[in-house]
Parts: sequence; C-alpha cells; structure tokens
Amino acid sequence: MSHKTQHSRGPGIRIPAGVWMLTALIVIPELLLTGADLGLWWSPYSRLNAFQYGGFWAGLLYDWLPNYRGQAVVMFVTYGFLHAGFLHLAMNLMALLSLAPDLYARYGARRFLLLYALSQFGGALGFGLLGPVDVPMIGASGALFGLAGAYVANGYIRRRRSGLSLRPILQVLLLLLVINFLLWWALDGQLAWETHLGGFVVGWVYAVAVFRR
Repeated sequence: MSHKTQHSRGPGIRIPAGVWMLTALIVIPELLLTGADLGLWWSPYSRLNAFQYGGFWAGLLYDWLPNYRGQAVVMFVTYGFLHAGFLHLAMNLMALLSLAPDLYARYGARRFLLLYALSQFGGALGFGLLGPVDVPMIGASGALFGLAGAYVANGYIRRRRSGLSLRPILQVLLLLLVINFLLWWALDGQLAWETHLGGFVVGWVYAVAVFRR
C-alpha cells in the first residue's frame, strides 16, 4: 500500500492507512462482543463462545479434541483479534499506534504486515510451549511485542554500527522486563508473558534478518 495514503494524528505523527485498517480489524470484534454483552444482539454468551472457538488453547497442540476441524491451526490467527474488554483493547491499541508508524515507514506495507503476522505466530508458539494448557490466551500483545522487538533491534543495530553505547538498549530491555513482572503481579499471574516473550524474540530476529538482506 502506498505510503502517500496516510492520516494525521497530530503534528509530526502520521499513521498510514494500512495501520488504521489493522486497527479496525482489532477493534471491530471487541465492539461486536461488547454489544452482545450489553444484550444489543446475539447471545449474552457470545464472548465465552468466541474465546472457546477463537482463543488460543495450548492443549489443542497436544491431545485435546478440537471444537471444529482445523481449530489448532486457525487459533494462531483468531486469538490476536479477541480481547477481554475495552481496557485490554485500549492498552494494546496504544502500543500499536505508538510502534506501528515508524516500523511501517521503515519496512513498507508488505514487510510490516509480515512482521506483524510472524510475531503473532511467535507469540502463540511461545505460549504453546511455555504456557498452561487449560486456559485460553487472547489479545494482540504477541504481535505488539514483536513490533517492540523489531523496534529495539533496529536501535541496537544503529548504535552498534555507530559505535555508540548499548546502555539505552539494555535499559529498554530491563524496563520491558519490569513492566511485564508488574503486570503479571497486578493481574495475579493472568498475564501471558510467554506470548510476549515469543513475539519479542520473533520481532528481534526479523529485524536482524531484514537488515542483513
């Protein structure tokens, strides 16, 4: 998609149309499920059903029986477009709109979307390997931590090539570690840190691979 088609979000910050389209894909499911929660349409159990059929269940990678054929594959995609409510959604949207414009401009539409998709897959894989099997994992944070991983990796590459200190990179990594720990503690262990880790690693590796090419 052309970089000329952009929308403004204030002085000096421009959000490409492709990022707005991705934002819409993330927001629309939550709007529909919130309407169902309020009794405006569908069943009041729609959110639970969405989690049941679209959340990421690690048990399906082992010996669980799926609800439908192909669920163990489809869930790698669908989990990233489901959220637990508007607060969960808002936190992820803030991260998306903060990180995406710079990476979109750097990589272009195709490489940016590939980064997002691979990071979402990496986040799910991290949860599948390290997380519990009896609870669903939902949310866009796997992909978003992949964006963060690519962003930090780009900073690392620039500073290393220029012979600058890597201390700011280490400080960012430490900050991300602290934030994840505090959120994990505040949420009584309900934070899917495994997803964050998997997405971050994939994003970092992607940035390094693109730079080498």
